[in-house]
Amino acid sequence: MRTLAFGYSTRCNIKCDHCVAADGGEPEKMELGQAKELIAEMAEARVQGISFTAGEPLIYLDDMGELVALCHELGLYTRVVTNSFWAKTPDRADNIIVFLKQMGLSQLRLSYSRWHQKNVLRQNIVNGAESCQRNGLDYFISFVTDFSAADDEYEQFLRDHKLRFFPEPVIFSGRAKGFERLPLRTDYQANCCPMNPYLAPNLDLFACCDAGSHFSRTNFFHLGNAGESSLDALFNRSETNPLYNYIRTVGISTLASFAGFTAREIVQYRKCELCEKLFNSPELLGLLEKESAAGLKNCRR
Repeated sequence: MRTLAFGYSTRCNIKCDHCVAADGGEPEKMELGQAKELIAEMAEARVQGISFTAGEPLIYLDDMGELVALCHELGLYTRVVTNSFWAKTPDRADNIIVFLKQMGLSQLRLSYSRWHQKNVLRQNIVNGAESCQRNGLDYFISFVTDFSAADDEYEQFLRDHKLRFFPEPVIFSGRAKGFERLPLRTDYQANCCPMNPYLAPNLDLFACCDAGSHFSRTNFFHLGNAGESSLDALFNRSETNPLYNYIRTVGISTLASFAGFTAREIVQYRKCELCEKLFNSPELLGLLEKESAAGLKNCRR
């Protein structure tokens, strides 16, 4: 199923220490009419789900309403990712949630972490989530964590309020690039990745919506620009790339093993870190691209 993370704007009203979307440049934004044209083209290209993300989408509430309504009209599943700055009181939260539901929004994703909550009160998360519950809008809380003890109280807060959440690992890119990594140990997992594509406000399309747009040494995940190629053609580039498909099916751990990483090394890295080690290195990328084109016949694990 074709899905896409839609970066309408990189502008955000808060500045989180861990933000993967921050690149130090000036915020960018699409024109509303251009975004509508792209959504219509996405529907023709068999895209079935769009997640509005990047900066803070609900800074542009009216624009988001129009874009969500268009997606609803075209039969596309929609999600908005937000920091909940707007949910300062239950009544204000209800106003936004009722509006978004009327426009046809499928799901709201509330971002939450000890970094977000330096800028937005934790009560905003409660107000937003409880408003979704009252008004019948699907939601979940994306609890971004480095799995340190410092996050225990933040997780307990969600449990105490009986809110639905999913822990997601911080990505060590953007502002988080210099964060200290905890020495995590896990079972040896395949680490397959669905690689949801990301459309930036300048119309660059990347095969990965997480740290992939930051691979400055290789630009491995860059598919092209939607102003120069059709979205269908760009999706086809992702779907027919042998190495991308091995990431989806064989998994990053197996590819790392093939590239010479020991099992002990592999279990020390989070998935996105391991991905960057492999695919932001011109030497390793060249090796893996050559072997993936040959069907990974020499791959041993």
